[in-house]
Amino acid sequence: MAVRSQNSQTGSRKAQMEMQNKEIAETLRHIKNRILVMSGKGGVGKSSVAAYLSVSLAKKGYRVGLMDVDLHGPSIPRILGLKGSPNFGSHKGKMLPVRYLPNMEVISIENLMGENKDAATIWRGPLKISAIRQFISDIEWMNLDYLVIDSPPGTGDEPLTVAQTIPDARALIVTTPQEVSLADVRKSINFCRQVKMDILGLVENMSGLKCPYCGAIIDVFKMHGGEATARRENLRLLATLPLEVEVVMGGDSGDTTFLDNKALVITREFNKMVDEIVKLTDPQTSSSSQNDKGYLRAG
Repeated sequence: MAVRSQNSQTGSRKAQMEMQNKEIAETLRHIKNRILVMSGKGGVGKSSVAAYLSVSLAKKGYRVGLMDVDLHGPSIPRILGLKGSPNFGSHKGKMLPVRYLPNMEVISIENLMGENKDAATIWRGPLKISAIRQFISDIEWMNLDYLVIDSPPGTGDEPLTVAQTIPDARALIVTTPQEVSLADVRKSINFCRQVKMDILGLVENMSGLKCPYCGAIIDVFKMHGGEATARRENLRLLATLPLEVEVVMGGDSGDTTFLDNKALVITREFNKMVDEIVKLTDPQTSSSSQNDKGYLRAG
């Protein structure tokens, strides 16, 4: 009897998994391109890059979805200053993302985690995996040109679940210039290669501090570490993003209007990165060619 009951439970779980796989496929069917924003460790600005990349794509006229699946640090709502909660869509049990811009929708796994936004998420691996899959399957997006996914940091169960659940996603890996971050980003590169996920390129964040008075770039965390890693791994370096006062203030207040200020280095870098990503993801355009430095560099 025990064996029969166990077999029955296994069969039921398998059937549920197959049904969920169909729901996920239907959810993703109307999405042209999927970009998984990753980092080898926390604290490198991965979520900020995901948020500002999404806004920059939307400002170029593309239909964009931003999905925050970082269980332990879902910061997208704060970065964008999002108010309100998702509503339920036309299909039973499906959530409608929050409309941030007319052509940009956002949803965060924070919406599933109760009223106390400061509560710690103390979940074991299987529960995390189940929550991430359920979250991905239960969203009703508009037709999208780009879905940007803010992935959990590292190379453990959570990013692996996202990578396996969202097929054909391409990785954008965020690092800072110092060696402690670069050591972890190399693990992310190897992770992508092991799961056969294409890498769009690297982003070097916190690449110097721009002086608000004279405009000089101050080498705070070292610089060019991402460039050296891109060269060594034969990957594209899509952007080098300095720290600028306007960006720090915008991140704290949930204001992204600094991305309209073309005098800022970060605005120009995001626009350049968007142009390069569009070339790489649009089959009608050719991808960047290898430059004379021996590695792929955008722009």
